[in-house]
Amino acid sequence: MPSEVIQHAGKPATALPGGFDPAPFLKTLTHRPGVYRMLDAGGVVLYVGKAKDLKQRVSSYFRKNVSSARIRSMVAQIAAVEITVTNTEAEALILENNLIKAHRPRYNVLLRDDKSYPYIYVSTADRFARISFHRGSRKHPGRFFGPYPSAGAVRETLSLLQRLFRVRQCEDSFFANRSRPCLQYQIKRCTAPCVGYIDEKSYAADLQRAVQFLEGRSDEVIHDLVQEMEQAAQALAYERAAQLRDQIEMLRQISARQYVSGSGERDVDIVAVASEGGAVCVQVFFIRGGHNLGNKSLFPRVPDALAPGELMQGVLGQYYLEHKPPGEIILSHAPVDQPLMEEMLTAQAGRRVTLSSTVRGERARWLELAERNAREALHARNASRAGVTRRLEALQEALELDAPPARLECFDISHTRGEATVASCVVFGSEGPVKADYRRFNIEGITPGDDYAAMHQALTRRYTRLRESEGVLPDVLLIDGGRGQVAEAEKVLTQLQIDQVMIVGVTKGEGRRPELDTLTLSGGGGSLRLPSHSPALHLVQQIRDEAHRFAITGHRQRRTKARTGSPLQQIPGLGPRRRQQLLKHFGGLRSLTRAGVDELARVPGISRSLAEQVYAYLHHDT
Repeated sequence: MPSEVIQHAGKPATALPGGFDPAPFLKTLTHRPGVYRMLDAGGVVLYVGKAKDLKQRVSSYFRKNVSSARIRSMVAQIAAVEITVTNTEAEALILENNLIKAHRPRYNVLLRDDKSYPYIYVSTADRFARISFHRGSRKHPGRFFGPYPSAGAVRETLSLLQRLFRVRQCEDSFFANRSRPCLQYQIKRCTAPCVGYIDEKSYAADLQRAVQFLEGRSDEVIHDLVQEMEQAAQALAYERAAQLRDQIEMLRQISARQYVSGSGERDVDIVAVASEGGAVCVQVFFIRGGHNLGNKSLFPRVPDALAPGELMQGVLGQYYLEHKPPGEIILSHAPVDQPLMEEMLTAQAGRRVTLSSTVRGERARWLELAERNAREALHARNASRAGVTRRLEALQEALELDAPPARLECFDISHTRGEATVASCVVFGSEGPVKADYRRFNIEGITPGDDYAAMHQALTRRYTRLRESEGVLPDVLLIDGGRGQVAEAEKVLTQLQIDQVMIVGVTKGEGRRPELDTLTLSGGGGSLRLPSHSPALHLVQQIRDEAHRFAITGHRQRRTKARTGSPLQQIPGLGPRRRQQLLKHFGGLRSLTRAGVDELARVPGISRSLAEQVYAYLHHDT
């Protein structure tokens, strides 16, 4: 265990500008391994480092020939140094990264990735086990699969599991209170165990196949399904055989897309670093059980003029302090002390961990892919960093999200005293508005002016369609309104079994002053008022205003059409020329409405059957 902290400070005539005299301090410094912390005059930690030999390492900072401008700048600010002695260098490395995480020093590499990654959870203790999204402690009874690089990757996999194996994903409270099947059964995403449409044995077989798929044992699942298909065909159960055939084909396509050749069934991470224009991107690819689970881009804060090996050392130490390392990690650059890093990671994992930066064959191609992704992600970030990216990062911080939201959707309702109600949905992504995904909904069958019912209908239509078509769900759903509108949105998403979407209501400030806008958070998260200069507030207002504009435009178009359009336009088979002939013959719509079927049929081009249709339409309310 680390020993007590030793601190030295003083202000003799030979002191540095920060008030610290290194000479007497270095004389008493131990040669043992440990961690050192450089502090400024206000007690703020400037830098945290570890050393195999504290005296030798710390002394190097105070030599006259230090070439690094970054080090010279830091040393000029030192007012005190704190030392913690450890038993081993590996122990010092672990402590160093814990202290970096706690103090976030200005001159260290800071990896902003302190959120836990999501997993897929299988609640095997239940009679009809549930497969679900999970983040946090993994102490519940059941199986955990992952980690996945993002919530989106988990959603995609869960969607595939629903299509392939139809195992339930609903909350236990929802499952326990069903009297009839929900939408998931109707769109063939669940077998409805909640109402007894499948027996326990058959459900267990579906669950076992889903688990085998998550374990990377797709070949075994396909083999079992082929045997079952042949048995069904022999028993003349051709419909069942056809279902199995389609399931096998889909499974083969998905497995081929996810399989990483040359990986066997091993767990591997690939970590690549790219730098451009003073910014750095770290790309992490996840391979689990021989399948590619996706990748994640990290953008650490890096001091100037840091060598790639030093950067990789800092990234690995901080990243795997939070995430359990796999057995093998392939790197674009070797860390400055690879044996020590392997020792630390092995201690973290509880088993042997190897680091490889010189690879050939398939592994070289994996690494090249990760490096290319890192360069492209960094280029895209630099291109838009001053605009949307900065605002998304600010929104991430304001809403305490795990990552900057990749997709936001905002809904607004527009009508004139309940007439021609239109709901709008606008979509924003990492590069701004995604206008191809904008949608409008003409609201029907509600009490005029009931905004809650209008919002309920629009959200239901939007997200039912997305669930049925495997569309992309937003990370954040913005609603123009307060607590009532947020509660309505929560009802819809719960009914459709959509979770991991944060709902935020946007309420206009008093006197419509933008700086007084209030955000209402779902799940009992309370209200939030952001500063008027906040980039996050500006982004929310931009999206809200765009949704409002899009809704008003649609409403005005619909209202104008309803007020100026002819009711004759709604009659099938009555084209523009025949409408014109009718109106000309009778001198207007009022006289036309008074005409009988015989009179209508005497108009050139109007048959008896069409005359009956016109009469029936004009008198359907009488």
